[in-house]
Amino acid sequence: SPTAMIESVIITCVIDAKELRDVAMVDVPGVFMQAGLDDRDIVHVRFTGLVAKLIVQMNPEYEKYLTTENGKTILYAKLKKALYETFKAALLFWKNLTANLKKWGFKPNLYDECVCNKDIRGTQCTILWHVDDIKISHVN
Repeated sequence: SPTAMIESVIITCVIDAKELRDVAMVDVPGVFMQAGLDDRDIVHVRFTGLVAKLIVQMNPEYEKYLTTENGKTILYAKLKKALYETFKAALLFWKNLTANLKKWGFKPNLYDECVCNKDIRGTQCTILWHVDDIKISHVN
């Protein structure tokens, strides 16, 4: 998924310092669990060994899906929600965040789509992100 370029991070930090902007760093907890998959999104995961057995222990209905490969217990599953550190999850978060920022009046930077700006009371507010970490800056 798109993430801010290192050059964008450095340049915005220089601007923040020069303009004496307030800066907030935000780590969005559980962000990928909020990203639902639609019917076109098919993501499978493979659980092995003890993890597969524990899942079946929590929900015995899944026992019928257990299999063995090379002597290891395997459980395959289709996800209903995005899973952290998968490409699909990051892409879904990026699409959702970008859509909301545009709805709130932010405009994506022409050179880096993970940097958005909005004029607030005559000064620029900048938001940029890398995966689920967001940097927000604005003059007080």
